[in-house]
Amino acid sequence: MRRGFGIVGTGVIGAIHADAIAMVPDARLAAVTDVAASAATAFAAAHGCAAEPDLEALLARPDVDVVSVCVPSGLHAEVGIRAARAGKHLVVEKPIDVTLEAADRLIGAARAAGVTLTVISQHRFDPGLIEARRLLDEGALGRLVLGEASTKWYRSQAYYDSAAWRGTRALDGGSLMNQGIHYVDLLRWCMGPVGEVTAFCATQTHQIEVEDTSLAALRFSSGALGTIVASTSVFPGFAQRLEITGTEGTITIEDGAIVRRAFGSGAHEPGGSPGGTAAAGSNPAAVKVAGHAAQLADLLTAIEAGREPAVTGESGRAALEIVLAVYESARSGRPVTLTR
Repeated sequence: MRRGFGIVGTGVIGAIHADAIAMVPDARLAAVTDVAASAATAFAAAHGCAAEPDLEALLARPDVDVVSVCVPSGLHAEVGIRAARAGKHLVVEKPIDVTLEAADRLIGAARAAGVTLTVISQHRFDPGLIEARRLLDEGALGRLVLGEASTKWYRSQAYYDSAAWRGTRALDGGSLMNQGIHYVDLLRWCMGPVGEVTAFCATQTHQIEVEDTSLAALRFSSGALGTIVASTSVFPGFAQRLEITGTEGTITIEDGAIVRRAFGSGAHEPGGSPGGTAAAGSNPAAVKVAGHAAQLADLLTAIEAGREPAVTGESGRAALEIVLAVYESARSGRPVTLTR
């Protein structure tokens, strides 16, 4: 069955969703809407779909089965709840929202309406992460002892000045909430739940309400330790990096590809390092579409099979909880214990 998609929000990330939908055989883009009507009209003309004047009109369309929520982060729950109540399945861009209360309302609304909700974490579908999870599931690394996630990107002041919501606490969040949360999710996915966080945040190079640099030390529930670094102040921007170490070996991933794997037996198999400056590290529009397409395809399969998608609303909430714990620890100057 071919499902119709509606996109709410026609900015940079909305265009990525449109391109991803075009890559999925069982999906078609039916309509879009945006608070800027002219932007929606131009977007619709470029992508061969209808432009609706508002969210209500888009949700009223019978040919829209799935809604992609691509509005500012602090509006994700508001839009998602309305879509769920209209009976639409949901693709919500990261983060799920900027507060746990909003995340819980959205998850609850989707559950009450009986619709399927996925929160974008497209890097779980990268080849290197799929392989890493296979190795972890097989126990190839032994008992996990250390996990490290690094997002060292660059965003200019002009990037933050390009929209009034960027760099705000209410609608965006800082370098960890916006840019780093992808690898926060991957770190938790590989290492398991986080028990305690100690962190520092600072605004180093931008005029914004929120941090552009964060550093956190983690203690996982398993007893393993970890670190998170996220910044938009690192010129010119570098590959996102995940490194997982166990008693039997280490895997290093950069921008979704395994660049090094070493095992206690002495075996060593380097991957092909991307090297140099990461495109997305300096350009927010330079995001590979294949991961989004794979996640959309997984959602459609989940809907048809009546199963949970690979990335659930609860997964999005768990990543958000870690980010908020980092912020609270940095604010209070004390370690923060996570509840889950």
